Amino acid sequence: DDAEGTRGSSERDAYLTKIMSEKRTTLINAWEESEKARAENRAAKNLSFITSWEHAKEAEMEAELKKLEEQLEKKKAAYKEKLKNKLAMLHKSAEEKRAMAEAKRGEEIIMAEEMAAKYRAKGEAPTKLFGLLKA
Repeated sequence: DDAEGTRGSSERDAYLTKIMSEKRTTLINAWEESEKARAENRAAKNLSFITSWEHAKEAEMEAELKKLEEQLEKKKAAYKEKLKNKLAMLHKSAEEKRAMAEAKRGEEIIMAEEMAAKYRAKGEAPTKLFGLLKA
């Protein structure tokens, strides 16, 4: 009877030990899954933050690039206008120089005609002929 009671007690103890072991294993597995899920959630949150930060920085840099491009376009337009003005001044200056050259040519022709008329009136030949011959 005692052997049967001892055997029953020992089976019960083994069964309880087995149940406690399974319970412990189940708790450990549940804890492991919970920790893994928390790690996944933290990683997802962190990756989301990094992506958000990246997009914000990218937008910031694109805005800066656009601003620089606009500034360069303004400088380009101003420089182009300045060069157009310089070109207009060049044309004006060239026209003035042409007009002065034409006026001087006209004066020299009139002077030559007047001198020729004087020489004819006096009946004399010019003392200088093209700077080479003398009369």
